[in-house]
Amino acid sequence: MFGRKKRLAEDAGSTTGEPRDAVTATETDESARDPRAAGPWDENEFTGERGEYLDLGALLLKPVRDVEIRMEVDQHTQVPRAVNLDFRDGSVQLQVFTAPKSSGLWDEVRAELVAGLRRDGGEPTVSEGPLGLQVDAKFPGTTPDGRQGYRLARFVGIDGPRWFLRAVYTGGAALPGTTAEVLDDAVRGLVVVRGQDPHPPRDLLALSMPSNATVRRVGGPGESPAPDGAAQDAPGGDTSGGDTPDADTGSAPTPPQGPAVQPPRRGPEITEIG
Repeated sequence: MFGRKKRLAEDAGSTTGEPRDAVTATETDESARDPRAAGPWDENEFTGERGEYLDLGALLLKPVRDVEIRMEVDQHTQVPRAVNLDFRDGSVQLQVFTAPKSSGLWDEVRAELVAGLRRDGGEPTVSEGPLGLQVDAKFPGTTPDGRQGYRLARFVGIDGPRWFLRAVYTGGAALPGTTAEVLDDAVRGLVVVRGQDPHPPRDLLALSMPSNATVRRVGGPGESPAPDGAAQDAPGGDTSGGDTPDADTGSAPTPPQGPAVQPPRRGPEITEIG
């Protein structure tokens, strides 16, 4: 479906002078050199059937069985600002931004994110994950029964050609296991539609609702949003992506508030698509 991997191998062979079979032998290490070797993809790399994908504006998403799709919508403008994929006890929040031609943003954003998480008590660590370098965070908290526990989040940044995809995993998706694997595969299958319009770096690319979406408002007059807070439309400004389960009980208290660590407010949301 995608021709990028083949082109990478051909380029490697022509650049290094290695015979083609030598390049193939090292293909298993390709993902280590290039986190996008297996996706997500740029629109120019896409050769599949567009009709098999859900058109969300800046993102094309191939539906995955048992994965629910939600879109966070700004309550004032009614404009979608993030896509959430939910599977079992985990979620991943997705936003895509413009990036410079010359270099990616993840190194820069990751440093900002680590600094903000340290400031807000998130205990960040940087590790190599399935989609490249990631930031793992652990938030202290109190469980409903009064015990001390913690909540987990996993932050992933993916640099593409003139775009930057941010994925924030929470709940069971923040830990290794089936939930994380399913949502990682869903992220790899994304196609980013950057467009040709000029944008300064870090602009949030526009998302759109599909025509077959069912919209449900979560919360209302006199009710508290679940969870409270507001998603930030900047690559390093958002964070946990919603409720995150406590590691020792499985409950879901809200992460702590702070200038760089704020869960998104769930206003009007698409809760069913398809």
